[in-house]
Amino acid sequence: MGWWQLNADTLARSRFVVSPLAETFACLKLLHAGEGAHPGERDWLRAHLPGYRARSAADPVTALLVRAGLGREWIADFLTPAPRGGEGFADEVARVRSVAPAAARAQLRTALAGPLPDALDRDDLPERAAVLLEWVWRETVRPYWERRRRVLEADVVARTAQVSRGGWVSALDSLRPGRTRWLGENRLQVNLHEYPPREISGAEMLFVPVTPQRHGWVAWEDGERYAVVHPCAGVLADAGDRAVPAGLGALLGAARAGVLVLLDSPMSTSQLTAVTGQGLGSVGRHLKVLREAGLVTRRRAARSVLYTRTAAGEVLVEAAGPAGATGPRAGGVDGQG
Repeated sequence: MGWWQLNADTLARSRFVVSPLAETFACLKLLHAGEGAHPGERDWLRAHLPGYRARSAADPVTALLVRAGLGREWIADFLTPAPRGGEGFADEVARVRSVAPAAARAQLRTALAGPLPDALDRDDLPERAAVLLEWVWRETVRPYWERRRRVLEADVVARTAQVSRGGWVSALDSLRPGRTRWLGENRLQVNLHEYPPREISGAEMLFVPVTPQRHGWVAWEDGERYAVVHPCAGVLADAGDRAVPAGLGALLGAARAGVLVLLDSPMSTSQLTAVTGQGLGSVGRHLKVLREAGLVTRRRAARSVLYTRTAAGEVLVEAAGPAGATGPRAGGVDGQG
């Protein structure tokens, strides 16, 4: 397994940040894999996979670059610069573009664990990678970015609250279950590969959520900045794919019913705002009505207030039955519904 050695001060100063480029690269990986983890991802792939495949067919050199860069066990470093927090997409992708061609070729050899294909023995690889990432951002991420950003920010809030409740160990173990975990003795496991440990004490440590559910990686600028990119909590990522039963929507109103449907797992008002796209005031009013009706309860967890369905709320949702074909959706990370 691969692990990093870090002291208590480095861990205490670490933080969760949102990165447009990390989200874009995760979407590139999803397009390359061509298989979604839940209905929202599959809907997104149906909309964008044909365009991506057409672009790849028209540009075989860049398509080969993607296959080589993703590798079997290792991603070419220049494709995934460590996020810095607060940067826009243009600033982040500029760092991909600025990589020296020789360094890009060397990192591709590492990803391939072998020789570089002749077609990739060229100097324009960083430019090609940047242009492709700009296309993925423009065509497949930016149209949904406001919704995705809210979901990612809600994940940051939830993870920060988890640190407050259960400490860093519980938060680290839940980032990518089975892959990331705290090993004790100042060691953080970051993946399952047998690579030499890295001493990162004194560097900046970042945790970066992305919405695609099967994609994560590590990134770094040696000695300065290290990042673990991880899927955001599933309750946020796929919440928008829960359709509202038509009868329940008619009874409570589609927006209020959508909030009730989402609350099979505890969620805060900020998380509900993120995944439904409704305003904070509207979500608060829905929760107030649902609480007064005995359908929702709340409890405090550190600085957060979490809402979940009561037994009566469960009975009402179950009695409404499965959503009909015309039923509205509760919200969605990709803006459908």
